Amino acid sequence: MNVVALVGDRVAAFELGIVCQVFGLDRSDDGLPAHDFALCGPTPGPVPTTSGFVVDVPHGLDRVAEADLVTVPAWPTLDAPVDPGVLTALRAAVERGATVLSVCSGAFALAAAGVLAGRHATTHWQFVDRLAAGNPEVTVDRDVLYVVDGPVLTSAGAAAGIDACLHLVRERYGAATANTLARRMVVPSFREGGQAQFVDLPVPPPPDGLAGLLDWMRLHLAEPLTVPELAARALMSPRTFARRFKDTTGATPHRWLLDQRLQHAEHLLETTDLPVDTVAARAGFGSADTLRHHFATRRRVSPHTYRRSFAGRRNGS
Repeated sequence: MNVVALVGDRVAAFELGIVCQVFGLDRSDDGLPAHDFALCGPTPGPVPTTSGFVVDVPHGLDRVAEADLVTVPAWPTLDAPVDPGVLTALRAAVERGATVLSVCSGAFALAAAGVLAGRHATTHWQFVDRLAAGNPEVTVDRDVLYVVDGPVLTSAGAAAGIDACLHLVRERYGAATANTLARRMVVPSFREGGQAQFVDLPVPPPPDGLAGLLDWMRLHLAEPLTVPELAARALMSPRTFARRFKDTTGATPHRWLLDQRLQHAEHLLETTDLPVDTVAARAGFGSADTLRHHFATRRRVSPHTYRRSFAGRRNGS
């Protein structure tokens, strides 16, 4: 896959680093896909970072026209006009069918280009009101880690860019590849919940004994796990358990279980030849019809189509 990171007259080092970590490192020795990665901007040459050092940008905007994926790291100068060439390049990328991804405040560059008009989008929680006020044609989702709307992805603050990038890897190469890459980066391959959990409480509280229960739940996905049963295991009332579970994971018990079961089903479809009925039972969906329903909602394909696309696949371009 041909990938570019598009920067302006300054660039946020951490957000650029996220994109470089996911798409700019050659990990083919580990069986991971390698990408044709480039850093580009309206004026090639040295570009200052928000951290005080300079990066070399070797390519101009012509390089954007070749890319399958155009990433826009955080855009530090929200009040300054975006270079007209950048706006044109972003519009052209969407029009020709490329995927465009913004990290954090990079959504403001996408909004200035008009590619968010009529779409759902997000950005760092500190800037969501500003994005909504300045772009009434955009539906701003405040409590999510990232938003996918057609070929355009926008992620919330900073590290949420990792979630969005791993989503793209998962969509293109399958869950096994995304999980392997996440392990290399020492990050979760999938996080439940949204950025709302980080707004008022940047450091989550201790898990109140739920960590062991979460591990137990992962090992018993095939069983009909109910809130009363789980609450009893955690020695809590169902109401207290549900509240603490969401505080800890960012998701309700039902949503967390659904996500875990879907991930397990993806793994089984990629790595085994088990019939779909068996996959559904082992993942806790009970029937193949229920698995197909949830799979179509999340993946927009059937389990059979997913298996044909990703079974045994570890490399890609």
